[in-house]
Amino acid sequence: MSFDQNAFLIIFTASLISISCGLLGVFMMLRKMSMTGDAISHAVLPGIVIGFFVSGSQRGLEVIIGAGLLGIMATLIINWLKTKAKVQLDASIGITFTLLFSIGIILINMLAYKVDLDQECVLYGEIAYLPIDLWITNSGFSMGPRITYLALLNLVLVCIFIVLLYKELKLTSFDESFGLVIGLPAGAINLALMSMVSYTTVSSFEAVGAILVVALLVVPPATAFLWTKKLSSLIKLTCALGIFISIAGYYMAYLVDSSIAGMMVSVGGVVFLGSALLTRTKPNWIFGTSTSPKPLEN
Repeated sequence: MSFDQNAFLIIFTASLISISCGLLGVFMMLRKMSMTGDAISHAVLPGIVIGFFVSGSQRGLEVIIGAGLLGIMATLIINWLKTKAKVQLDASIGITFTLLFSIGIILINMLAYKVDLDQECVLYGEIAYLPIDLWITNSGFSMGPRITYLALLNLVLVCIFIVLLYKELKLTSFDESFGLVIGLPAGAINLALMSMVSYTTVSSFEAVGAILVVALLVVPPATAFLWTKKLSSLIKLTCALGIFISIAGYYMAYLVDSSIAGMMVSVGGVVFLGSALLTRTKPNWIFGTSTSPKPLEN
């Protein structure tokens, strides 16, 4: 493949992952649970290790299933600590992800002689290797990068999830008590959202790593929130920012010969800081409204 083809594949795949994470990140942010994504990204380590031990491959379905189950377990533990044990949310998140993450590290050390797996391979991905990780059919035909298909499938699933549950997600994100009054299963909806976050996090690990996944869950929605308080505009701007971060991050990494995932995180941080400075002193020239604090519009 030529440089242009490789660049397109990397940027396209990163954009798919950015949009998937951003769409979920919007509703995570509205629920004040943005860092739950960080907790899940660390808490799923035991599930990844067990799934890898069973399947013998990082690409096995058992890895995704194991990680997904641990993500759901982490969500349930956080929710139990918050509601039943009356522990503050930030403390619940910290306790849960450090506990499960440490269990994962212990499992890696215990199974080190049986599996070729270490902490770095599940926490740090390198999207630059995407063009050589091809999906080869039984007949020997190359279908293109395997991760691109996984990212596309993930985006389709996330879009279907949000379209089907958009009203429920919106109501429970803005006012969970009102949702309960009108009969919405707020707990089940929250669990479904966390399950989708778990799947998205795990499916994106191999391509971009946990650090970039967490950044994409948090930074684009938080940046968009500085510019608009309308939900539909918030979603659109979040997706646009995710695409911009993917494009700018790739070319900046190419110019300075650095990590692509790391540069994407850096670009996202710079965009957020720039937006924070601009919206403090200037009107919201994108949507034509003042940036003075006001409630988010649904």
